[in-house]
Amino acid sequence: MLEYHLTPRFNDTDALGHINNASYSTWFEEARRSIFEIFNPGLDPKNWNLIIARAEIDYLAQGQYQKEVLIKTSLEKIGNSSFVLLQEAIQVNQVICKAKSFLVHFDYALQKSVPIPSEIKVELEKIK
Repeated sequence: MLEYHLTPRFNDTDALGHINNASYSTWFEEARRSIFEIFNPGLDPKNWNLIIARAEIDYLAQGQYQKEVLIKTSLEKIGNSSFVLLQEAIQVNQVICKAKSFLVHFDYALQKSVPIPSEIKVELEKIK
């Protein structure tokens, strides 16, 4: 399981004073950075080879400004050319948001999914 820590910024909040729902998508994406690096060391946009095909987010409680958030990321499953990640945002020992993301190994030149190489699958398995 991967862990990523952040402190919500003022611009992560909305007029109601809690974390805006759109901020969670950005946080979950940033917490996937080390997974992106497995596929694309150096994160060169010219060599990008992943797309997010689907994301499900459940908002469970209000997040608060300036209180540290822990994002936990784990692998649910690996397919031939795709994989599924589970993520949780935890603040003050409470899960405030959960996400399930479906990512696809993608060849932009061919505009289609391609198999995940076995060596990358080995690295992904380490985050279960």
